[in-house]
Amino acid sequence: MVDVSVKEETRREAVAEGRITMKPSTLALVKQGAMGKGDVLGVAQVAGVMGAKRTWDLIPMCHPLLLTGVNLEFVIDDAGSAINIKAVVKTTGKTGVEMEALTAASVAALTIYDMCKAVDKGMTIEYIRLMAKSGGKSGDYVREDK
Repeated sequence: MVDVSVKEETRREAVAEGRITMKPSTLALVKQGAMGKGDVLGVAQVAGVMGAKRTWDLIPMCHPLLLTGVNLEFVIDDAGSAINIKAVVKTTGKTGVEMEALTAASVAALTIYDMCKAVDKGMTIEYIRLMAKSGGKSGDYVREDK
């Protein structure tokens, strides 16, 4: 792990996004709350938060961080038969939360897949990517190709 002991504590935030595409009939079941395993987006939100909090346990060189906020948003894209996922993670500390935001979006997408796989094994998880980050020595980053 990188030694961050000499770094200044700053407010840090990262935003990651992802997308899961599925059959229109699968999306309809999610929207109706009729999936056999329960409330897909509610469970995916909790899973994304848990994923962010456990990133250090999954990614070998990540530091355990005290997160001050984790928020997940889901936007239904009827035309694309998809669910867009946005994860925002915040902390005040010596290292950034990019990996935590990426993990939150990934785990949320994987949870949606798990909860819907009985009716649609052909779902595709895509576009897991960092959209923005702020704080720290390297400054701000905003993805240009949205």
